Amino acid sequence: MSNRYNVIDINSWKRKIHCQIFRNAVQPQYCVSVELDVTNFYKVIKERDMSYTLSFIYIVTKCANEIEEFRYRFLDDKVVLYESIDTSFTYMDKDNELFKVVNVPMCGSIEEYLENATEIISKQKEYFTGPIEKDVYQFSALPWVVFTHVSHTESGQKDKAQPLFDWGKFHEKDGNLVMPLSIQVHHSFVDGIHIGKLVNNIQKYLDEM
Repeated sequence: MSNRYNVIDINSWKRKIHCQIFRNAVQPQYCVSVELDVTNFYKVIKERDMSYTLSFIYIVTKCANEIEEFRYRFLDDKVVLYESIDTSFTYMDKDNELFKVVNVPMCGSIEEYLENATEIISKQKEYFTGPIEKDVYQFSALPWVVFTHVSHTESGQKDKAQPLFDWGKFHEKDGNLVMPLSIQVHHSFVDGIHIGKLVNNIQKYLDEM
């Protein structure tokens, strides 16, 4: 995908020292798991006959794109800030239980995104279409288990800064439906406060859609 970006002037950037310290860490990515209330979200998408998976991907992407820190990446040894980030997610073939990685551009409305994503999924036959681009958020569902933590395969690429989102099985708790969500980010760009803002924004969207 080819979203526009601006190259950051490191010397005048407020995160200069933070970026340098965490970029040199042995493991600069870190992961946080949280619990979301999906009671209203589940009710609404069932009423509208919408895909749970694709709708959730759209919501997380929309909320993450509204927070600058989630749009920073390393590109050609520079720090860049993308204007917008697209989606890349795993989608399982139920016949053989193998997944393919599907790339879908972000859209202005959830209805447009779901229509576009559904078409791309149906047409794509390859499991992998190439390396993961910089300007995406990566998504993967684990709808079979309720987890409290997720770890990921390690590529060895310390500058890999695409956030990874995993969510698990929703289940009843105190009369509501709740679901685990795991968020992995690069500490050069994203701190705990930014994860907190994102989780709050996602929960607000789920409650009010």
